[in-house]
Amino acid sequence: MSSRMFKFGVTAASACAGSVIAAWSIDRWNSPHVVNNAVQRPPKRKRTLPMRSEQIKSLMSGEEYDVLIIGGGATGAGCALDSVTRGLKTALVELDDFASGTSSRSTKLIHGGVRYLQKAILGLDLEQYRMVKEALAERANMLESAPHLTHPLPIMLPVYTWWQVPYYWVGIKAYDLVAGDRNVKSSYLLSKKDALELFPMLKKDKLCGAIVYYDGQQDDARMCLAVALTAARHGAVVCNHVEVMELLKKDNGSGKQVLCGAKVKDHISGKEFTVKAKCIINATGPFTDAIRKMDDPTVKSICCPSSGVHIVLPGYYSPDQMGLLDPSTSDGRVIFFLPWQRQTIAGTTDLPCEITHNPAPTEDEIQFILSEIKNYLNADVEVRRGDVLSAWSGIRPLVSDPNKDDTQSLARNHIVHVSPSNLITIAGGKWTTYRAMAEHTLDAAIKACNLKPERAEAVTSYLKIEGGQGWTPTMYIRLVQDFGLECEVAQHLAKSYGDRAFAVSKMASLTGKRWPIIGNRIHPEFPYIDAEIRYGVREYACTAVDMIARRLRLAFLNVQAAQEALPAVVEIMGEELKWSKEEKERQIKHATEFLANEMGHTINRTSKERIPIKLSKEEIQTYVKRFQLIDKDKKGYVSINDIRRALKSFGDGDVSGEQLHDILKEIDTNMNGQVELDEYLQMMSAIKTGDVAYSRFARMGELEEQKHEAANLKQKISVDRSGGGL
Repeated sequence: MSSRMFKFGVTAASACAGSVIAAWSIDRWNSPHVVNNAVQRPPKRKRTLPMRSEQIKSLMSGEEYDVLIIGGGATGAGCALDSVTRGLKTALVELDDFASGTSSRSTKLIHGGVRYLQKAILGLDLEQYRMVKEALAERANMLESAPHLTHPLPIMLPVYTWWQVPYYWVGIKAYDLVAGDRNVKSSYLLSKKDALELFPMLKKDKLCGAIVYYDGQQDDARMCLAVALTAARHGAVVCNHVEVMELLKKDNGSGKQVLCGAKVKDHISGKEFTVKAKCIINATGPFTDAIRKMDDPTVKSICCPSSGVHIVLPGYYSPDQMGLLDPSTSDGRVIFFLPWQRQTIAGTTDLPCEITHNPAPTEDEIQFILSEIKNYLNADVEVRRGDVLSAWSGIRPLVSDPNKDDTQSLARNHIVHVSPSNLITIAGGKWTTYRAMAEHTLDAAIKACNLKPERAEAVTSYLKIEGGQGWTPTMYIRLVQDFGLECEVAQHLAKSYGDRAFAVSKMASLTGKRWPIIGNRIHPEFPYIDAEIRYGVREYACTAVDMIARRLRLAFLNVQAAQEALPAVVEIMGEELKWSKEEKERQIKHATEFLANEMGHTINRTSKERIPIKLSKEEIQTYVKRFQLIDKDKKGYVSINDIRRALKSFGDGDVSGEQLHDILKEIDTNMNGQVELDEYLQMMSAIKTGDVAYSRFARMGELEEQKHEAANLKQKISVDRSGGGL
């Protein structure tokens, strides 16, 4: 035993020394992407947030902007903030909504990349090392600039083979070392007992121990929105739902054609107009090549899209404050298993895909994630397909570098490219480094287009993002005491809006109850309230999808709950935006299609249809009896009127028409507006096998049977025969 421990110690010490020397040696080389931390005074916010109509009016004014940014994701919003805080006249346009693409569909991590560092040290890869070092510095910047939307998250790496304990421990310590004084918290080693105490769902068979390290976590869509809103407060014109139709060029006086603006279309009003600009930045992520070819149709494509699917599971799958990393899946990928907004997020996959505005998850990708999760959870945690609350796909914009002759190899880091007509393209990179990417982009833009900023250097590393200025960890207590909000709602508002939570709370309606005094929830299972919808319109939400997916995160957390809340959301937005009845119906239809196709609602239903009926003879007899009790008219199917009648008999007479239709849609797999017996039996089989977690229709059948048995018992035993009850 002592011999084995001695070898263990020697291995760990040698590996640690080697990694430290390697990291130190690489770090001595100069990096072109060093984050500038010289003390500068960031500019103060210049104005209150203008309405979207005012932003569109400014865009249509005919004024010439120094910088026009195409793309409202993390990189585009970061460019807008960097540009405007340097003193440049800035405009940003986005075809859809802020963060509507990849920026809202991430793993929600703020990280340097443990796997990238492993490859950098083992392969002495300087470029990859620099990428990790830059990302770790930017991780610290994000945690400081938006403390309400970000937080440190411990992530456990369970180890099931003894020799891997020193190997992984050394690697994680190197991760801490590279972060230096920008490290979040130090990693540490856990025994098997301590690991199971912190992550009780973990499989304990052959578990040797675990290593815990720290990264950051964020609300990605709201973070992107907050960056865009911060830019707007500093004077930038930021407009969503505005599409670039054509890039405009002019002669620069020396015979060279350079970009001078763009023709755009506002999809809300339908108006088309021209925006003049000295410099145009292409920050469109997966759609990088579409804008590059708008500038020059002959250029070669550089984007190599990759699909990353994530799923959301109930919160009981993971501890509240501990994530899990599977460092080597069955096909060599990495799977994260993380708590997020009281649920559990798992992902991601990595497969080549087509570029589309509407990426959708596939059943194979969902099943892959579920199968990998099973390998790390104990037998008490039955990983069920029916527990998948939501699923989505994001497109990673991996790119080859057009600045190099060899354009076949993909760039590990981001690239900034200047075309002959001065189109500045920023592509690749990762969410964590959005600020540094924006800084490098503006540096290139200023040089290429001869711009004259008030500040030559970026100041964004010292800037608080929207909501972060007055936020404190205990701010939610003031919301409870001053406004009479539920504690859970107040905590949610403080984390989502920061110091703007007070402005949101002032819009909340009275509940008519003793407590809470204000704040009517739009769904009973989530802390979202009516005031957030009204405030969301002031945050430039123009459609129901903007609201349920990116102002509120309901579509990402639970697609069924989002569908149920949709009528209330549309009704309040309709009041704010003066929608007609026809427009409300159109918004509900569009949002329903979004939930069905992009958030996994349809694929969840399809997975139920594939489930074979696995019931015993006795179970089938029981369920046939329950079905017949609901179908009182003996029609052979259950209609929405049967559901209404059954719920009324249970005391639920105030169920709305929308809720009745939602109950019907849970089980009506052939979408004919009624429930047949085979659909009911398939649902009960799916519940038995775990492919479906819960069904209100199934519960209704159970209650109907109990009521029927109670009535029969009452008829069998009369008062006289029972002795009068005395």
